[in-house]
Amino acid sequence: MSWSYREHQKNILCMIMAGGQGSRLQPLTRDRAKPAVHFGGTYRIIDFVLNNFINSGIFKIKVLTQFKSDSLNKHISAAWSLNSSLDQYVDLVPAQMRTGEDWYRGTSDAIFQNINLITDERPDLVAIFGGDHIYKMDINQMIDFHLSRAALLTIAAIPVPVSEASEFGIIEVDSDNRMIGFEEKPKEPKEMPGNPGWCLASMGNYIFTSKFLVRELLNGSKQGATDFGKHIIPALYKEYPVYVYDFNTNIVRGEQASTKGYWRDVGTLDAFFEANMDLCAENPLFDLYNNYWPIRTFNWNQPPARFFGNDDSTTYRGAAIDSIVSAGSIIGGGTVVKSILSPGTSIQKEAFVKESILFPNVTIGPGAKVQRAIIEKGLHIPAGFEIGFDLERDRQIFHVTDSGIVVLAKDTIIKA
Repeated sequence: MSWSYREHQKNILCMIMAGGQGSRLQPLTRDRAKPAVHFGGTYRIIDFVLNNFINSGIFKIKVLTQFKSDSLNKHISAAWSLNSSLDQYVDLVPAQMRTGEDWYRGTSDAIFQNINLITDERPDLVAIFGGDHIYKMDINQMIDFHLSRAALLTIAAIPVPVSEASEFGIIEVDSDNRMIGFEEKPKEPKEMPGNPGWCLASMGNYIFTSKFLVRELLNGSKQGATDFGKHIIPALYKEYPVYVYDFNTNIVRGEQASTKGYWRDVGTLDAFFEANMDLCAENPLFDLYNNYWPIRTFNWNQPPARFFGNDDSTTYRGAAIDSIVSAGSIIGGGTVVKSILSPGTSIQKEAFVKESILFPNVTIGPGAKVQRAIIEKGLHIPAGFEIGFDLERDRQIFHVTDSGIVVLAKDTIIKA
């Protein structure tokens, strides 16, 4: 029988895991959850998974929050209001301790503590996705794969280098993509047959047949299971049809061949920085400008970006090269190269910004120079101050990664 997700369009519930602490993104996550971190100028990280579901025609979405959720709550409430009269919603679900006195102890425990959402909605399928990755995915195609295999659980997966594999759940599959092996964050990950140097990694995106999920969550809770990767999946694949969907086969309308299979875990400052820089290329690996797959977010309601400089352009001029400049930004005689400027930023006379990410309402004062930096919202860099040129000095004042990215936390006071 040929199955299609379109026959089940009203019978899928999406649950997005957005409660992680994001400790590896400190200090950007000092006051906010990782999915609420600004990305690509106007967006938050969580916007990308939300757009994947909305663009796939899936409109019943629960966002499970926990740590430092205020910023995330405000963003979801302001940016993601759907049509409730058509039973469309993006609902915030805070940790409620419905099953005891514990916060979420893991991914499966988070779903178990909210099992009432599933039993009340009575969907055919439940999609459980992470809220902290950057990618595009037509989820219909994963659902079609799940139905065509009569799977009870389908996991999306992507090849990753062996050097990075210990950070993921590593999967083995047979010729029909049925799971035959799984290890969570192994120290010695198994390479893919015929593809040395690479491992097949779980993306943390699951589609469950609803009744099966409820049953296994109830069974797992009795045995102390708290995490899909550590407890639930290893107990399932040997007995039940668990299949693996190859993310590289996913086709998004309007995408170039070069962007196919783009997926970034932005869980570290270096990965976050690199994913933002990917947006600045002439032919970006992640394209924000595909009209067939719009990336929606909060409407900042700002005026257009403005550039100005000396009339004869011989002394100073406002310029941006290979950069994203958001609405409300003013480049008043400074130069920006390969950088991300969020709404309301100001680059003043003879300032210079290169390979940097400026969060909303950052001001770079006259003659200041910034390179390879991430600057939190609302900060002012004084006239003539330099960041990223003397890392030994910067380490005494700011947070600097091993690769030399300088990160300025909220409320940083800079003495010129």
